[in-house]
Order: sequence, then structure tokens, then C-alpha cells
Amino acid sequence: MRFETIGEAMQSGETMVFGHRGASASAPMNTLAAFQLAYDQGADGIELDTRLSKDGRLFVLHDFTVDATTDGHGCAADMTLSQLKRLDAGSWFSSEFAGEGIPTLDEIFDSFGDALLINVEIKSTRNSIGRMEKALADCIRRHNLRERVIVSSFDPVILKRLSGMMPMVMMGFLYQPETPAEYCLALKSMQCEARHPRHDMVDAGYMNWSRAQGYHVNVWTVNDSRRACALKQLGVNSIITDDPARIVAALAEC
Repeated sequence: MRFETIGEAMQSGETMVFGHRGASASAPMNTLAAFQLAYDQGADGIELDTRLSKDGRLFVLHDFTVDATTDGHGCAADMTLSQLKRLDAGSWFSSEFAGEGIPTLDEIFDSFGDALLINVEIKSTRNSIGRMEKALADCIRRHNLRERVIVSSFDPVILKRLSGMMPMVMMGFLYQPETPAEYCLALKSMQCEARHPRHDMVDAGYMNWSRAQGYHVNVWTVNDSRRACALKQLGVNSIITDDPARIVAALAEC
């Protein structure tokens, strides 16, 4: 374990590597197998997506539906955790991962909370507003991971609500070129220490601006070695990648 806390890592001056949904280039995204592989490949942390089930449990899945990455069909938020747990979330990727399930956030925290830093992206629906933030705050407290987790979202309102519940937890605003300007303006009224831009938005001018504002910069999603080295030289705090092994090796050489 290289860093004890997110804050220590962000202040270290090093460029960290986070596995995007785990080592998702080599294992089914957002599964225990993918997160374990990211750890094995030398990642400093993992990035994951969390949602709220019909019965109020936090589980890890990117899409609104289960169709693309499991053998099931339908809206994930309309299913109970028991229904979600019966799905195969590995076979779509490879027969090697047949039977790999959808993990809960508790399972991820239990398995990797002491070994990896964790970037939790909130995936929320209208029906889960408020309940999602409370469930996540309770889960982070239960595992005592306030200083090892960073919470990210494309929605500044969600970040503002969660920041009010957990001021010790670092917040990261996700955005891309088409993000509405008013979303960025909304952040001025809240504590949000990190910016998570799409990597092609970042150049020397962007980094000068972010440093002047006191923001940490964590970029997504970078799978090219040369681009990773360029971002390291610009001074980004972390690189989120589908291929931790490739980017860890690249950063060691540049």
C-alpha cells in the first residue's frame, strides 16, 4: 500500500493509476475479478460505479440496465439485491469469468478498502435521490474509509448533498466538453477539492488554472502510454485507465 489516505496521495506529487471499473481491459468491468486484477497489476486505486437496488442496497454496475454486462434483462434499480446476485456478470466478457457476480459496495470495501484507494462514482436515478447519498455515507462510515475514498459524480447537486453529510470525504466533479456551464458554476457554493475532466480537456493551460484554484486533477480514460506520460509531465494527480498494467509500466519509464 503506497498511500494511507487520498489526501496524502493527492499531495505526494506523484501521478497515481486507478483501474477504470477495475482492470476492465482484461476482466469483466466492475467485478471482484477486475478489481483484484487491478491490484495485481500495480494500480494505486480503483474506480467503480455504484447504484441503489430496489430494496436499498448499494451494488456495483455501470449501466442503467443489466442487459449489456449480465445474462439478465431490465432496469437494475427495479431489481432487489437478491435478484441482481443471481445474474452472471462475467460470461459476456469471456467464458473464463463465467459465474462472476455483481458485487455490493460492501464487498468491494471489505476486499480492497485497506489495499487500494477507491474512487466511487455515484450513478443515481430520480427515485434514488437522497436515499443514495445517505446509503453511501452510511457505507463509508461503516467501513471507516472516509480518508481512503473519493466520491465522484457528473451531478454537482449530488456532490453537494453528500459533502454536507460527509465533509471529511473528498469530492470530485466529473465533466467533459459538453457539460453545461451552469454545472461548473454550481460548484462554487460547495467544497469540491478535485476535478475529473476527460483527459483530452487537459493541457498546460488547464493545469495552470487548476493549480491556481487549488484543485486536484484526476483524468479519464487513458489507455495510451504516450498520452499517459504527457499527462504525468503536466502534473495530473491520477490517471484512470482500463489497462493499469500498461499505464503503470509507462509511467515508470517516463
